[in-house]
Amino acid sequence: MKRPKPIHGIKKFMPHRRPAINEVVREPTAGGVIFRRGKTKADVEILLIQDAKDRWTIPKGHIEEGETAKQTAEREIREETGLQEMKVLNFLGKIHFRYRRQQSLVLMTTDIFLVHGLGDTDNLTPEDWMNGIKWFPVNEALDKIEYEDISKLLLIAMKKIRELVA
Repeated sequence: MKRPKPIHGIKKFMPHRRPAINEVVREPTAGGVIFRRGKTKADVEILLIQDAKDRWTIPKGHIEEGETAKQTAEREIREETGLQEMKVLNFLGKIHFRYRRQQSLVLMTTDIFLVHGLGDTDNLTPEDWMNGIKWFPVNEALDKIEYEDISKLLLIAMKKIRELVA
């Protein structure tokens, strides 16, 4: 079969193809919705971190060998925020998402816990890769979070926090 001659001045559109996915990688992670009480019993603030892409989210990270999800949540919160005193209260749920890393499909599952920030909650030290860390009133935290699944878990967290305060 003969190929048609190209028309001068018009480039044939060839979409850029990424290499095929060669493997599926599962990455279990854990983190927490951290809260503290404000000046009054009803005031609640949520701690958010700003990632390297300027997105506000919650602290979380990979589960290391021998760790439970709860232990990972505590460790990651300490590492990412500098918050040393906390009490992990409840399991809030799981977040599932996937992304591509070169020729791998990464399936990430994150266990999220409700965490009460205790002790010195004002002097926090974010890790170098972060662009920010801040306590927000609940409604503002909901507006700042760019991940829908985390927003849903924040609403569940608020219900549980109200039950604790009552």
